[in-house]
Amino acid sequence: MSLDLESRFPRVKLGFWPSPIHRLARLSQDLGVEVWAKRDDVSSGLAFGGNKVRKLEWLAADALAQGCDTLVSIGNIQSNHTRQVAAVAAALGLKCRLVQEEWTRWEDPVYDKVGNILLSRLMGAQTVLEGEGYSTAVKETWERALEQVRREGGKPYAIPAGASDHPLGGLGYAHFCDELARQEEEQGIFFDTVVMATCTGSTQAGMVVGFAAQDRERRLIGIDTAADAAMTRAAVTKIARATAELVGLPRMISDNAIEIDPRFAGPDYGLPDEPTIAAIRMAASLEAMLTDPVYEGKSMAGLIAMARNGEIPAGSKVLYVHLGGAPALNAYHNAFA
Repeated sequence: MSLDLESRFPRVKLGFWPSPIHRLARLSQDLGVEVWAKRDDVSSGLAFGGNKVRKLEWLAADALAQGCDTLVSIGNIQSNHTRQVAAVAAALGLKCRLVQEEWTRWEDPVYDKVGNILLSRLMGAQTVLEGEGYSTAVKETWERALEQVRREGGKPYAIPAGASDHPLGGLGYAHFCDELARQEEEQGIFFDTVVMATCTGSTQAGMVVGFAAQDRERRLIGIDTAADAAMTRAAVTKIARATAELVGLPRMISDNAIEIDPRFAGPDYGLPDEPTIAAIRMAASLEAMLTDPVYEGKSMAGLIAMARNGEIPAGSKVLYVHLGGAPALNAYHNAFA
């Protein structure tokens, strides 16, 4: 069944959809499984895009309906999410205030000057550098920023980290599943395994709901990038169940429907290890597909390892969902020295 979300929930279209799917021929040959990529990194339209644009289309419609004039969000200094919030605000003529906390102990004097945060500033966002420590909990720094906008006479719209823990946070990737099903039908293929990076939760949660509404079962593997799989699982579970209720999914989301692999997260959030760097180099050199040290390099490392050790069986048709993140590469230049 199709969830038919567009007829039921307001949406502001901001991306270039559907994002393309294509076969990664050289990577497939190396790994012995058929690997395709769905490229939300190149089709999200605004300022190098990424997965948050899919989510923000639904939140932006809500913000406009409420008459809000300022989008207020939070993320790491090199947050892909906050860069995309800045992009949406610029495209819609709204103000933007971003709390950029230090979630990653990455020693580099240009870390807070290049990459995502530079792009956010170019798009007119006000960046507030304070706070530290990755968590899916509500942060005081974000609450202060919201209150500051109110004191200044503005009407803020609160967007949590990753656009995730929000009543509408799971809609974007539930809708993604309908889009993918149409592409599979057009191309005569079915992906039995889907691999993606997971962190604040709503990307995987939306897919859990969207795939649960479909007739054919498939394996959805979330590669934890938070270095805290228990926190990630709690976030995905909470958002998936709330989204299922919101859209009227006629079945329960069980614990077994949520698969999170903790093995490829590296030493901490935002810190790459050797397998991450090797995976980034491999995807770049074989496919000219750029992945980042925070998210996609880790999910690519997971895909490579599981294909090589047989956890993803030979003959599988694997979809790697590329969620964006390449603008952060410049901030991690010394990881590739």
